Amino acid sequence: MKLLGISGSLTGSKTKVVVNKVLEEVKAFYPEVNTELLSLSDYNIEFCDGRTPEEYSEDTQTVINAVADADFFVIGTPIYQASLTGALKNLFDLVPPSVFRSKVIGFVATGGTFHHYLVIENQLKPIAGYFRSYIAPSTVYAHNDHFEKKMITNPDVLRRIKSLAEELVFMQKRLK
Repeated sequence: MKLLGISGSLTGSKTKVVVNKVLEEVKAFYPEVNTELLSLSDYNIEFCDGRTPEEYSEDTQTVINAVADADFFVIGTPIYQASLTGALKNLFDLVPPSVFRSKVIGFVATGGTFHHYLVIENQLKPIAGYFRSYIAPSTVYAHNDHFEKKMITNPDVLRRIKSLAEELVFMQKRLK
């Protein structure tokens, strides 16, 4: 089983920290699960323009293939202007929808206001529904105040991360 964590941010570190913490929790409780962190900031990904995946640059193909090779996902995004990042939306456009079909997805988000948690419910979950993915009921939203020195310090956020990690593996095992 391969769990791919995707950080949909091109700048900053908070989203990557949260996604990675979920992966660490999975690894701690389920060492048999292979985990990998894919940070979109590490690649120069082309904009989706309708070409087949083979026609894109090496970086873009690497990212598409990493997503296609995963069995299940934890996907994170910072919230900008009350929406997911364009980089993450572009990734969703590049990857064939069939790649996400019948796969478990858990979501995390970070943001500067406490109302931005709604992006998970109103934007990310409907996208996963379009892909016909299985969506973990738990989500994690971390506000800027939940961090100190690039570390998550809020006990409730840490509890939700642990719950999401357990749900992801539970669902993956039961549904596959």
